[in-house]
Amino acid sequence: MTSAEPRGASAPAPDDSGGAARGTTATATAPPPVTLTTPVDLRASGVPAPADRTVEASPVDAPPAATPPPGAAPQRPAADGGGAAAGVPQRGAVDTDGDGATPVAWWRRWRWTARRKDLVVYGIFLVVALWVTSRIWVDPAGRVASLYSSDPAQVQFFLAHSVRVVLHGEFPFYTDQFNFPDGVNLMANTAVLALGIPMVPVTLLFGPAVSFVVLVTLGLAGTAAAWYHVLSRHLVRRRLAAAVGGWFCGFSPAMLSHANWHPNIISQFLLPFIVWRVMVLTRSTRPLRDGLLLAVLVTGQAFINEEILLFTALACGVFLIAMVAQRPALWSAAWRPLAKGLAACAVLAGALLAYPLYVQFAGPMAYHGLSDAVQDYGNDIAAFFAPGSPTFGGNERANVNLAPNYSEENAFFGWSLSLIAVGIVLWLRRERLVRALAVTGAFFALLSLGEQISWWGRDLITGPWELLVRLPLLDAVVPTRFALITSVVIGMLLALAVQRAWTLRGAQWRHAKTVTVAALVLALLPIVPMPLKVTSRPPVPDFITADRWREYVGPGQTLVPVPVPSMGNTHGMRWAAATNLDFKIPGGYFLAPRNGNTGDPGRFGGRPSGIGQLLDEVATTGRTTKLDDRQRRRSLDELRHWNAAVLVLPLRQQNAEPLRRTVEQLVGPARRELDVWVWDVRPLSARTA
Repeated sequence: MTSAEPRGASAPAPDDSGGAARGTTATATAPPPVTLTTPVDLRASGVPAPADRTVEASPVDAPPAATPPPGAAPQRPAADGGGAAAGVPQRGAVDTDGDGATPVAWWRRWRWTARRKDLVVYGIFLVVALWVTSRIWVDPAGRVASLYSSDPAQVQFFLAHSVRVVLHGEFPFYTDQFNFPDGVNLMANTAVLALGIPMVPVTLLFGPAVSFVVLVTLGLAGTAAAWYHVLSRHLVRRRLAAAVGGWFCGFSPAMLSHANWHPNIISQFLLPFIVWRVMVLTRSTRPLRDGLLLAVLVTGQAFINEEILLFTALACGVFLIAMVAQRPALWSAAWRPLAKGLAACAVLAGALLAYPLYVQFAGPMAYHGLSDAVQDYGNDIAAFFAPGSPTFGGNERANVNLAPNYSEENAFFGWSLSLIAVGIVLWLRRERLVRALAVTGAFFALLSLGEQISWWGRDLITGPWELLVRLPLLDAVVPTRFALITSVVIGMLLALAVQRAWTLRGAQWRHAKTVTVAALVLALLPIVPMPLKVTSRPPVPDFITADRWREYVGPGQTLVPVPVPSMGNTHGMRWAAATNLDFKIPGGYFLAPRNGNTGDPGRFGGRPSGIGQLLDEVATTGRTTKLDDRQRRRSLDELRHWNAAVLVLPLRQQNAEPLRRTVEQLVGPARRELDVWVWDVRPLSARTA
């Protein structure tokens, strides 16, 4: 965007608009750009723009071509519809067709239209996302996030369930394909139906492991692109500013932390549009229509991740309160359309989600409240000043005590970005929008500290989350994830800062650009995304992929992996997912009622299993213990409860030999088939026995 020239200034006609032949002195007067010096009211978003924003409008009509003097040679249009006069070579150009006309290089013919700029930005986001996931793309089925492998296996199981929903018409919100016979409430376990169902063709052709990495890649790039789109249309005018904000929203340290494990959390591409539509409602002239549009977005997000949807609703509420508190007159104009639109949204979204939510909260295997293991997850204050582990300046060892685990590094902005974010707020503090964003980001950063506020592992005081943790809905929230809202706020502040710096004029212009670029490099370089760290995982046994298991497992029977699937061992879930859940398994990794009764507090995994705990201990320690008759009888009872048909132990399973000896004490000698040990237990575990 260039500065406006004085009205009436004379400028030579541009070469690409049919300009005069070389040697003529004709000039044309172009209308000057129109500068809007009054405040820009972004009514589409319901958010007032910074007071001194300037917007330049290009002239509607191109300047007329200069008239050649009498006797001048007639002009020939250039090959691209304009450009230099015929017969007058440009400097450095080559006449390739021999007729005196000079072709224009492709980069000179390129026009940086708004659409092409958008495509370039989207392409950059996709390249960055591919860079982040590059190590998984090398071997999607054989590589998994280092440190924890349970969540990817669970997501792959859910993706395979989506295949059964589409191809076999299975019930989408509950399944007994794992944790048989009790089953699992999928609505209460984030089954990502809105992601899994569109990915069914990919899952069928390439398997759930490929679908998983595709979702992670598109989740990162799509979230960045969505925020860029909304920011560039409804908050800032400069696409560079929107690109910076969108990049941070899509590739913040928190997003990178979740990328290895939680595609449902990083798939936030609907959130910018939800926020935009909520802001639209504050000034809508058609609140009913706008409310219904919002309901469609809300419903879609509910089938991606309900927790993130709740965060979005809370963030919009706090932001609007902060805006109204600064200017109470806004409420008188906004409350009627907002109330009508939200009512319409509640009616439609409520109707669409009524039955799924009923299944989630009152259906089979429904639970109320998260497991105690994660309910008090909070950020350490120092986490806001350290770079995230999967970033250029990150250090896993330095972060070990600052986050609940490596998949929950939801802050980790680094010292430079944290200080620059505060500096942006101080610089633009006169703008209501910036103050409201600052309040929103600070509020949720405080909540993310959890029940006990700590500094480098030392508890300081009780946090405000202690007062909210037992409220309905909030009792199912992991508090450290509130910092995801703060990440979005910082992305918007970065966009506003770049916009302001690039619209300054006069002597401050170049200085502001230099300072802004230097500040961005200082803030963002330490948290530049790096490829996610991965480790190898055992392949799915040939016994499974070659369908040899079908000789043993009939309808209503289960295949029991050894060790039994649990939170710490999810390989059996990958086996089932590789067959699109054609066989059932006991156990697994999921959230369920603590005692197996609907309405109990949640816990990870199903009812405790004696044989499951025994085999898990052997797999961990490698020690085989001598079993007594009581343990054998209990194990057989559990096999009958599962209606087990066959036990399967991979030869390459860790501590495979101690596990084989232990199982042989329970059910007798094993038989080797392909790459597994097999125990046919149908005569022992048949429910009629």
